[in-house]
Amino acid sequence: MASVPLEISFRNLKPSAAVEARIRERTDKLDKFCDQIMRCRVMVEAPHRHHHKGNLYHIRIDVTVPGEEIVVKRSPGGHHAHEDVYVAVRDAFNAVARQLEDYMRRRRGDVKTREPVLHGRIAELWPEKNFGRLATPDGRLVYFHRHSLINAAFGNLKIGAEVRFNEEQGEAGPQATSISVVGKHHVVG
Repeated sequence: MASVPLEISFRNLKPSAAVEARIRERTDKLDKFCDQIMRCRVMVEAPHRHHHKGNLYHIRIDVTVPGEEIVVKRSPGGHHAHEDVYVAVRDAFNAVARQLEDYMRRRRGDVKTREPVLHGRIAELWPEKNFGRLATPDGRLVYFHRHSLINAAFGNLKIGAEVRFNEEQGEAGPQATSISVVGKHHVVG
């Protein structure tokens, strides 16, 4: 990441060549999570200058990528492992790496989207053939098989019962999947 501007600052403690080297090493590894980093700023802070032992280090990392600023603030808050500045730096960079992975997933469109849950009512039942049809609010009839029911037994279904379902295209047309009967004794998912 030599081409990416890196700014390192220290607050309430003397600059350390060793800590700076570790930060540069960790910054170089961010390339494997995102190759679009435009700038990285790291601030290392010891909150109480007068203490020589027991300092809990605060780390702040700001990473600029196209269209977004990723900010990680690692405050120890009683996490005594952060008495070691190297552990605090590691934890902060691990958090930045996770956020960069999320950023890249969003950029690629890899973020999972939930299928919309549709509403309808049972319009037809054919118990001897193990199927029925749902009527949707827009007037369509959608086929369903008894195995698509989640929270009800096929034999207990009633014409007119309200349901929620997902829909997919089957061999003979639209087909309901994951059907849940809506009612006061049923969990609506």
